[in-house]
Amino acid sequence: MDDVARVREKIDIVSLIQEYIPLKKMGRNFKALCPFHSEKSPSFVVSPERQIWHCFGGCSKGGDCFTFLMEYENLEFIEALRILAKKAGIELKTSGFQAGLSSKKDKIYILNNKALEFYHFVLTKHNVGKRALSYLINDRKIDLRLIETFMIGFSPKSSNALSNYLINKKGYKKEDLIEAGLAFYKGNDIADFFRERIMFPLSDHRNNVVGFSGRTIDDKAFGGKYINTRDTIVYHKGSMFFGLNKAYEDIKKKDHAIVVEGEFDVISMFKEGIKNTVAVKGTALTEDQARLLSRFTQNVSLCFDQDEAGYSATKRSLAVLEKEGFNITVIEITSGKDADEAIKNDPISFKKAIKESVGIYDYLLSRLLSLHNKNTIEGKKKIADELLPAISRIENEIVKEHYLKKLSVELDTSHESLTKQLERIEKKEVIGENAAFVKVNKSSRREILEEYLLALVIQDERVKSVFEKSVEALKDYMFETPSYKKILDNLSEYFKKHDLFDSKKFLSVLPLELVKIFDTCFLFPLPKFLDNAIYEEEVEKVARELRMIFLKNKIKATSLNLKNQEKEKHTKEIESLEKEVSMLIHLLSRP
Repeated sequence: MDDVARVREKIDIVSLIQEYIPLKKMGRNFKALCPFHSEKSPSFVVSPERQIWHCFGGCSKGGDCFTFLMEYENLEFIEALRILAKKAGIELKTSGFQAGLSSKKDKIYILNNKALEFYHFVLTKHNVGKRALSYLINDRKIDLRLIETFMIGFSPKSSNALSNYLINKKGYKKEDLIEAGLAFYKGNDIADFFRERIMFPLSDHRNNVVGFSGRTIDDKAFGGKYINTRDTIVYHKGSMFFGLNKAYEDIKKKDHAIVVEGEFDVISMFKEGIKNTVAVKGTALTEDQARLLSRFTQNVSLCFDQDEAGYSATKRSLAVLEKEGFNITVIEITSGKDADEAIKNDPISFKKAIKESVGIYDYLLSRLLSLHNKNTIEGKKKIADELLPAISRIENEIVKEHYLKKLSVELDTSHESLTKQLERIEKKEVIGENAAFVKVNKSSRREILEEYLLALVIQDERVKSVFEKSVEALKDYMFETPSYKKILDNLSEYFKKHDLFDSKKFLSVLPLELVKIFDTCFLFPLPKFLDNAIYEEEVEKVARELRMIFLKNKIKATSLNLKNQEKEKHTKEIESLEKEVSMLIHLLSRP
């Protein structure tokens, strides 16, 4: 048995997936909201029997323990194998895996760590970093303990200080530095990407350094206050938080995350014992960041800067977080322009503001009332136009009604007029969703029924009996979807030799290209049936409908052919086709 098979055999897929998302037992399988796309009804199914998973919703992804971890953690196969092997207590054989173990991702993680050590040394031990160290300690009130905790560093002004160190002292090639985003080509040579900047490492929750954020000491310096590592195979802008490696355990423990804008916000809050904080590193939360955060909690408090840009970031983040089903509050700070300044000015008030964080819709209404004059027609319109789309996305009807009434009172406008406006907004959203669904769901009624019937056959304990009933009900019709037909044919051959159905035995003889389709049908969510009689009745009903669709289509095609022959006056062909149509109509009338 090879390493992959050994690991797959040891890992229980239900236990693995439950470490990431909550699963609910539904019959023989488990269900959940899909972690790979936004949805309101659970379409993600896990089979403990087959040790597989599949999404029957928008993304249609599926696989085994390896593919789940690869999708969820954005890993290469070799990385997923190593993590699961460690979890299973299996030591991987080195033969055949040496190339994988030194993959490009691993190389970049190690290289970034070397750069981190270099930057940190320059800041804390070298004369070049003295000014930056003084700025952090005296101006930003970040002591050496925090500098050590967050491994803050400094990049020298020299254009090749890091490059020379990594190439001459550590044996790396120029191409390695380019791939990691630590350098760029300048003529025939390379130059350091970060120069004369305070360096904040960006690490994932497994403590891999994926990139850096560099901040100038002088706010007016050329090149922007912050620059981040360009996109590499381990870092993508908008997919990572600053501070996640320090915060994720506290976030899980408290079941609550505080999201701020920048590095100094996180560090100052950490200093005051608020350790469940991450920074977005941009103007608003992205979908990738929301999905990443959902691994650890569904409760988020936003604490962005108190300016117009911060308000805009809060609104944009709201839309993203709502799609992922988060419970959202806002921390309103009054003792500073941002979290860093506010907690330094008055830590007690700031901690109180966290405890008294307000619901997102209360915050939006309060903010809009401060921005617009609610006593003017124009002001009323602006407030309603901005708040109603947010209210329309509230799923709980009681909560939705509460905010409609509140808005009605504040604007001195009838509840009915706001309700009508809300209905118009919701109608537009439903039309948009339906249009998107139609584009995705192109399967014909026949294909859907064929998949459903195959699922009914292979998911019942009495597979042979159900299979025979379905074949009997289908009579002169066999599946038209080639893959489903092949599986049905294979079942027919299998039951010539076996009385009992063994899925493992059947899959061992099923062509490899059909296994994934079989697995999808095996996980297909079926309704609950009270007893075997109702189950068999459903099988017969679906089979009859398939046969009816087949016969109607054949009558239609034959009738069209008949019309063409009548035009050409081909007597023999006309007689033959008339007989065929008559026979098909007779078959259609049979139960």
